[in-house]
Amino acid sequence: MKTRSRTLFAAIALAAITTLGLSACAGEDAAPAEGGSKGGTLNIDFATYNPLSLIIKDKGWLEEDLKSQGVSVNWIQSAGSNKANEGLRAGALDVGSTAGAAALLNRANGSQIKAITIANKPEWAALIVGKDSTITSVAELKGKKIAATKGTDPYFFLLQSLAEAGLSPEDVTIENLQHADGWSALQGGSVDAWAGLDPIMGGALENGAKFLYRNVDFSSYDVVAATESFIQKRPDIAQTVVNAYADARAWALKNPEETATILAKTASLDDAVATSVITDRTNFDVDPVPGDAQAKVLKVIGPVFVETGDVAGQSQVDDALKTLFEPSFAQAAKTTNRS
Repeated sequence: MKTRSRTLFAAIALAAITTLGLSACAGEDAAPAEGGSKGGTLNIDFATYNPLSLIIKDKGWLEEDLKSQGVSVNWIQSAGSNKANEGLRAGALDVGSTAGAAALLNRANGSQIKAITIANKPEWAALIVGKDSTITSVAELKGKKIAATKGTDPYFFLLQSLAEAGLSPEDVTIENLQHADGWSALQGGSVDAWAGLDPIMGGALENGAKFLYRNVDFSSYDVVAATESFIQKRPDIAQTVVNAYADARAWALKNPEETATILAKTASLDDAVATSVITDRTNFDVDPVPGDAQAKVLKVIGPVFVETGDVAGQSQVDDALKTLFEPSFAQAAKTTNRS
């Protein structure tokens, strides 16, 4: 068991390194929101794995709320938590959508980000096999090829699933592919399984793919993170963003069918697939204030970086977890009953 733990630690540390990749340059349109009471640009992401971000973008609420301040909104799509964290670290994003585990990895390795609200507690990750696969258990993945995006919740889901089945990452071949490419690899037969992410996973299931293993307890929360420099320079805009998320949560809970329609449109999914993602595997009815609930999930990976030598000491890891959350914005958030 100790050997398996060390190999698991090593694999997660490798994910940390992957997550820390930097963009070559942010570009003029990716400049952080500037200080002062007026003007600037908010660089914020939208992601199909974060349906609330899709609602806010579709409704134009941020553009409406920030117009009086002379602030423009620049929407950038994130293909995965790894990409959102790259954008945050490089300064291309002020606010990004990321799994809680990925955010902790980024913070533990020096990225100055804070979780400012919680979007949802999804069952967005699972192990998937092709429709003709004869594999029926995680243990049967020994010696097989598995697609996963390192630095994201599906990757951590895979590592936990392997450990639970008595396997280590060295017992399989993990192909580091972005989520959509992982599904393509499974379809093409170049991998035996895929650590999937909704809503791409929903489309895969509609096309005959099968669940190999599900466990919602292995998924971390959908976190909305912001850079510390953005929070310090423009707390007013940060509050506006969190307010919009509060409105989107209330709207989504009242309008699940329309939420699914927005997801279907953005992700090019059939309505039935999007409805399944929203109604079966997405939970918006959670406390949006980041804190103890997320810490309980995330502290299991705290010792990883010290064990592998990736972080100098346990106090450094502890500080990352203690300082990851900024609850004040979600605590102050108000809904406006938008329609």
